[in-house]
Amino acid sequence: MTRTDTGVDVESLTPLHWIGILAATVSGIVHVALGFLVGGALGISFFFATLGFGAGVTAIVSGYRRRLVYALGIPFTAGQIVLWYVINFVFGTYSFPADVGVYGAVDKVAQVALIAVLAVLLSREF
Repeated sequence: MTRTDTGVDVESLTPLHWIGILAATVSGIVHVALGFLVGGALGISFFFATLGFGAGVTAIVSGYRRRLVYALGIPFTAGQIVLWYVINFVFGTYSFPADVGVYGAVDKVAQVALIAVLAVLLSREF
Protein backbone atom coordinates (compact mmCIF):
# COMPACT_ATOMS: atom_id res chain seq x y z
CA MET A 1 0.00 0.00 0.00
CA THR A 2 1.33 3.40 -0.99
CA ARG A 3 0.01 6.29 1.04
CA THR A 4 0.68 9.92 0.46
CA ASP A 5 1.53 12.22 3.34
CA THR A 6 -2.19 13.07 3.47
CA GLY A 7 -3.10 9.43 4.22
CA VAL A 8 -4.71 8.88 0.82
CA ASP A 9 -4.15 5.51 -0.86
CA VAL A 10 -5.67 5.84 -4.33
CA GLU A 11 -3.14 3.62 -6.09
CA SER A 12 -4.70 0.49 -4.60
CA LEU A 13 -8.24 1.48 -5.57
CA THR A 14 -9.75 -0.51 -8.44
CA PRO A 15 -12.51 0.65 -10.79
CA LEU A 16 -14.91 -1.30 -8.58
CA HIS A 17 -13.81 0.75 -5.57
CA TRP A 18 -14.49 3.94 -7.52
CA ILE A 19 -17.99 2.74 -8.45
CA GLY A 20 -18.65 2.11 -4.75
CA ILE A 21 -17.24 5.51 -3.81
CA LEU A 22 -19.48 7.16 -6.40
CA ALA A 23 -22.55 5.24 -5.18
CA ALA A 24 -21.87 6.12 -1.53
CA THR A 25 -21.26 9.76 -2.46
CA VAL A 26 -24.53 9.95 -4.40
CA SER A 27 -26.41 8.47 -1.46
CA GLY A 28 -24.69 10.87 0.93
CA ILE A 29 -25.61 13.87 -1.23
CA VAL A 30 -29.24 12.72 -1.44
CA HIS A 31 -29.34 12.33 2.34
CA VAL A 32 -27.91 15.78 3.01
CA ALA A 33 -30.41 17.32 0.57
CA LEU A 34 -33.28 15.48 2.26
CA GLY A 35 -31.96 16.52 5.66
CA PHE A 36 -32.39 20.16 4.69
CA LEU A 37 -35.74 19.57 2.98
CA VAL A 38 -37.31 17.54 5.77
CA GLY A 39 -35.77 19.20 8.79
CA GLY A 40 -36.58 18.25 12.38
CA ALA A 41 -35.62 14.93 13.95
CA LEU A 42 -35.99 13.03 10.68
CA GLY A 43 -33.77 15.58 8.95
CA ILE A 44 -31.11 15.04 11.60
CA SER A 45 -31.24 11.29 10.93
CA PHE A 46 -30.53 12.03 7.27
CA PHE A 47 -27.44 14.00 8.28
CA PHE A 48 -26.24 11.06 10.40
CA ALA A 49 -26.69 8.74 7.42
CA THR A 50 -24.60 11.17 5.36
CA LEU A 51 -21.87 10.99 8.00
CA GLY A 52 -21.95 7.19 7.80
CA PHE A 53 -21.50 7.17 4.03
CA GLY A 54 -18.79 9.83 4.29
CA ALA A 55 -16.92 7.90 6.96
CA GLY A 56 -17.00 4.79 4.79
CA VAL A 57 -15.66 6.64 1.76
CA THR A 58 -12.95 8.25 3.88
CA ALA A 59 -11.89 4.90 5.32
CA ILE A 60 -11.74 3.28 1.88
CA VAL A 61 -9.76 6.12 0.29
CA SER A 62 -7.32 6.18 3.19
CA GLY A 63 -6.91 2.40 3.08
CA TYR A 64 -8.14 1.96 6.65
CA ARG A 65 -9.42 -1.55 7.43
CA ARG A 66 -11.16 -1.92 4.11
CA ARG A 67 -12.41 -5.44 4.76
CA LEU A 68 -14.17 -4.25 7.91
CA VAL A 69 -15.64 -1.27 6.06
CA TYR A 70 -17.00 -3.59 3.34
CA ALA A 71 -18.52 -5.87 5.98
CA LEU A 72 -20.11 -3.03 7.95
CA GLY A 73 -21.19 -1.12 4.86
CA ILE A 74 -23.49 -3.88 3.65
CA PRO A 75 -25.85 -3.94 6.67
CA PHE A 76 -25.58 -0.17 7.10
CA THR A 77 -26.73 0.42 3.52
CA ALA A 78 -29.32 -2.37 3.58
CA GLY A 79 -30.68 -0.86 6.79
CA GLN A 80 -31.12 2.44 4.97
CA ILE A 81 -33.25 0.71 2.33
CA VAL A 82 -35.38 -1.11 4.91
CA LEU A 83 -35.91 2.02 7.02
CA TRP A 84 -36.84 4.03 3.92
CA TYR A 85 -39.44 1.46 2.93
CA VAL A 86 -40.89 1.03 6.44
CA ILE A 87 -41.06 4.74 7.25
CA ASN A 88 -42.52 5.77 3.92
CA PHE A 89 -44.66 2.85 2.79
CA VAL A 90 -45.49 0.71 5.82
CA PHE A 91 -46.10 3.42 8.42
CA GLY A 92 -46.24 6.38 6.06
CA THR A 93 -48.92 7.54 3.70
CA TYR A 94 -47.06 6.77 0.49
CA SER A 95 -47.89 4.08 -2.04
CA PHE A 96 -45.14 1.85 -3.41
CA PRO A 97 -43.93 2.16 -6.17
CA ALA A 98 -46.03 5.12 -7.32
CA ASP A 99 -44.66 7.52 -4.70
CA VAL A 100 -40.97 6.59 -4.76
CA GLY A 101 -39.97 9.95 -6.24
CA VAL A 102 -36.72 11.11 -7.80
CA TYR A 103 -34.74 11.32 -4.56
CA GLY A 104 -35.89 7.86 -3.52
CA ALA A 105 -35.17 6.30 -6.89
CA VAL A 106 -31.70 7.82 -7.24
CA ASP A 107 -30.81 6.95 -3.67
CA LYS A 108 -32.04 3.37 -3.80
CA VAL A 109 -30.33 2.64 -7.12
CA ALA A 110 -27.08 4.01 -5.65
CA GLN A 111 -27.55 1.98 -2.47
CA VAL A 112 -28.30 -1.29 -4.27
CA ALA A 113 -25.21 -0.71 -6.44
CA LEU A 114 -23.18 0.02 -3.31
CA ILE A 115 -24.30 -3.19 -1.62
CA ALA A 116 -23.38 -5.19 -4.73
CA VAL A 117 -19.95 -3.54 -4.92
CA LEU A 118 -19.30 -4.09 -1.22
CA ALA A 119 -20.33 -7.74 -1.48
CA VAL A 120 -17.96 -8.35 -4.40
CA LEU A 121 -15.10 -6.50 -2.69
CA LEU A 122 -15.68 -8.43 0.54
CA SER A 123 -15.75 -11.76 -1.30
CA ARG A 124 -12.40 -10.94 -2.88
CA GLU A 125 -10.88 -10.46 0.57
CA PHE A 126 -11.45 -14.11 1.57
